Amino acid sequence: MKNLPTLAAAVPLVLGLVLAAALTAAAPARADQNDDRLQGLFVQLLEAPGPAEAQSIEGMIWSIWVQSDDGAVRALMQDGNKRATVHYLLGNYALSLADIAKTLELEPRHFGALSGRGLVYIALRDEARALKAFDAALAIHPNLVSAAINAAQLRKILRERDI
Repeated sequence: MKNLPTLAAAVPLVLGLVLAAALTAAAPARADQNDDRLQGLFVQLLEAPGPAEAQSIEGMIWSIWVQSDDGAVRALMQDGNKRATVHYLLGNYALSLADIAKTLELEPRHFGALSGRGLVYIALRDEARALKAFDAALAIHPNLVSAAINAAQLRKILRERDI
C-alpha cells in the first residue's frame, strides 16, 4: 500500500481523531452537535464550489463543535485529549475505532472522525472499509482534499487488485 496515507493527507485526519477523542472523553457535557447553525453550515459545505470556500465553512463547523459553556469541557477541548490518536499511533486500532464510533454516535456528520476511521482501516490493510469511510466523509464534505486523495488512491489499489 504505497503512499497511503501521505503525511500531508494524514495531518487533518489526525486532528479529527484528536477532536473525536475529546468529544468522547467530554460526554455527557460535550460540544453542541445539535446547534441550530450546523444544519445550514452542512448544506453550505455540500454546495461549496471548491476547497477554499469549504475551508471557511469547515472552520465554522469546528468552532461550533468545540464550544461549551462548561469551563472544564473547554479546557479539555483546548488540551485536546489525544486518546484516539494515541491508540492509532500505538497500533491499538480497535480502541481507536471504538473512540471514533462513539464520536459518530454523538455526531454522525463528523467528517474528521470518518476520515480518521479511513486511516485506521488503511493501517489494518482493509482497503474496502477504508474507501467506504473516506467516501462517507466526502458525502458530507465533498471538498475534503485529504479524504479525496486517499479515496482515489484506494480506488486505484482496489481496481488493480481486481485485474
